[in-house]
Amino acid sequence: MTSPSASSRKVLSKIATNRLQKELMEWQVNPPAGFKHKVTDNLQRWVIEVNGAPGTLYANETFQLQVDFPEHYPMESPQVIFVPPAPLHPHIYSNGHICLDILYDSWSPAMTVSSVCISILSMLSSSTSKQRPADDERYVKNCRNGRSPKETRWWFHDDKV
Repeated sequence: MTSPSASSRKVLSKIATNRLQKELMEWQVNPPAGFKHKVTDNLQRWVIEVNGAPGTLYANETFQLQVDFPEHYPMESPQVIFVPPAPLHPHIYSNGHICLDILYDSWSPAMTVSSVCISILSMLSSSTSKQRPADDERYVKNCRNGRSPKETRWWFHDDKV
């Protein structure tokens, strides 16, 4: 996977732990439609099942997101990737990295895991074609040594896919 191992990650701050516990409790009461949190004992890494929305190119397809929370969440965005095989989408690389501005430059501490999931489902649902980004092979090759998508300087230019 592209994220650091559990032993090398920094421990969550008290603020991050409290926030994630609150988000997890809210998720259990009112999960976003089309998503299922796979329960583990690791608060710092969530695995979330994504079901393609009915009437879209991804209807009846299921994918998995891996969400890794940094020490200073929510002041810092989580790392969110699709666990391969990633959906074929013009903004999703074959290694699972997602080119979506709210995961990087446009992150706000007011966002939650639920709001990020809804944004990802919206991105999938609005797609008109199932294809990889034009630079997929080059990008994935450059990420082979476990580079995080948060280390990428993304260019957000196409919101019409």
